[in-house]
Amino acid sequence: MTTTGRDTAAHLEKVEAPGSMLTHGAARALAVLRISTGFVFLWAFFDKTFGWGFATPSARAWINGGSPTKGFLSSVEVGPGWLQTFFHNIAGDPWANWLFMLGLLGIGLAFVLGIGMRIAAGAAVAMMALMWLAEFPLDKTGAKGAPSGSTNPITDYHFIYAVTGIVLALTYAGHTWGLGKWWASLPLVQKNRWLI
Repeated sequence: MTTTGRDTAAHLEKVEAPGSMLTHGAARALAVLRISTGFVFLWAFFDKTFGWGFATPSARAWINGGSPTKGFLSSVEVGPGWLQTFFHNIAGDPWANWLFMLGLLGIGLAFVLGIGMRIAAGAAVAMMALMWLAEFPLDKTGAKGAPSGSTNPITDYHFIYAVTGIVLALTYAGHTWGLGKWWASLPLVQKNRWLI
């Protein structure tokens, strides 16, 4: 009995469970994506902390008394007025600075190390959603009529980073070139699967 390509594909769909077809190459590609994404968050943390002169000059570094949130949030000029007011009111608040910086550090370390991927993905989604609201790419112009700089009203880099975090967590990307397998074997993590 001969089978066609369609028959073989249908057979594979019945036999293979979702997620069981991840190849070694795909696992390695996800590991590179995980480490690279983690590095984006870690770099932002270190540049804002020490003022390496890329996005943050030394004089505005967090260790030199600068605020990681003040410049960005106080310049929000897009979105509904109440949203602009909210971001302006929290700009530079110590709790906002600490929460933002701990988020950058935690997400970055989790992704680079491949541990706590579910928590990191959730934190990345929350952070990116707030940053998306602050840049409000749905607006073509800002409050003063200047172009907002939005290139896509929905699928911008905030959306991509959020989706990337979810994909990395759901595919156990921390198990390849990371500490994910070891982390998942810890008794605390075994009892609290949300820590994976």
